[in-house]
Amino acid sequence: MSRRSLDLILSISAIVIAVVLVIAGILLAWGGRYANNTVTDQLSQQKISFPAASELPDNLKSYADQAVTTGSQAKAYSDLIAVHLSAVADGQTYSEVSGQWIASAEDPAQRDATLGAERQTLFMGETLRGLLLNAYAFSVFGTIAIIASWVSFVAAVLLFLLGILGVVHSRRTAASTAVFAPEAATANA
Repeated sequence: MSRRSLDLILSISAIVIAVVLVIAGILLAWGGRYANNTVTDQLSQQKISFPAASELPDNLKSYADQAVTTGSQAKAYSDLIAVHLSAVADGQTYSEVSGQWIASAEDPAQRDATLGAERQTLFMGETLRGLLLNAYAFSVFGTIAIIASWVSFVAAVLLFLLGILGVVHSRRTAASTAVFAPEAATANA
């Protein structure tokens, strides 16, 4: 095989891969922006806001009086809910309290009212935490997709440049120059 042919094959392959990486980068950027914009749109509609700094634990004071519109804010607000839930039913979970509430009497009308109220509070709080953590997860996926799009674009530029350099090199190489020539292999033996 001639060196010129090998250069052209590798160069064209690099340029084709660069085009595929550009397409992948565009799709990743679109998907990342879509995920982050959807998270912001959905959280904004909920009109959730952090309370004043005096009502927040030390690690969340930087969020005081802010509206929850981003994934990181959603995670922080879910952490605030977790703090509040830990004060309900001595830190037990919904499933633990629900089991106690069900076991408190055969007749639902006779069940422990305090356990019932704690059960309802824990259910609502844990459900809200789960929804906020889902928003956070989608924002992380969006951020990762945007980072991956930039990596894809950089790799595409590098491959495109290498492909162009390969084409230039193939034009400078003599047509008679061989790669993997059999006489070169036997001469070294």
